[in-house]
Amino acid sequence: MRVTPGIAVVAGSTGLVGEQLLPILAAAPEYDRVIALTRRPLPSPPARVKQRTVDFDRLDEVLDDLRDLGERIDVFCCLGTTLRMAGSKSAFRRVDHDYVMALGRWAARVGARRVLLVSALGADATSRVFYNQVKGETEAALQSLRVNSLVIARPSLLDGDRFDLRIGERLAIIASRRLRALIPERMRPIRAEDVAAALLLAARAAQPAPILESAQMQGAAQQLADST
Repeated sequence: MRVTPGIAVVAGSTGLVGEQLLPILAAAPEYDRVIALTRRPLPSPPARVKQRTVDFDRLDEVLDDLRDLGERIDVFCCLGTTLRMAGSKSAFRRVDHDYVMALGRWAARVGARRVLLVSALGADATSRVFYNQVKGETEAALQSLRVNSLVIARPSLLDGDRFDLRIGERLAIIASRRLRALIPERMRPIRAEDVAAALLLAARAAQPAPILESAQMQGAAQQLADST
């Protein structure tokens, strides 16, 4: 654990993983500041979380006070949407690729200690599935940046309560809970809190694995609880 408290910058804090991540980071002794980049106000953020309205085209201005503190900064990127919510492929790409890359470029410029990205199982730039293709392209583009350390988490279907009802995902989760023992571990739905906990555990590690597959993150919330 580092001696000087760090700064956690979180993008995508209103999503399923981001909502779980904020209180975990706020309670972590590693950080004396947790900054949530949001497009809309959080309803009830943890006491130690400070919100900043984000403009991904002007991140240097939004985070101007952090420009000389890169060695203390961990960037957690939980950005993501769906084609249905985005409304078009171009709008989807803007969030899942362009905004992620804007954050990654900022992290590289300030010399952030670590960048931790929530991607997805099946991410592959050569995939014929548009969602997986964009996720894979984003991973590859981030890996080309000169960031000090990059950790990519690839969760399977996220299990948790969403504010937006996704019928297909909900039915898949219900079915998978009943058939859990028959589903390969790498493909089993994973609780959002396990993904969030796995991100903090990776941020704590001296040399974290560059890729966190879904099976590796199963049970991370309990692992984090046992370590405190």
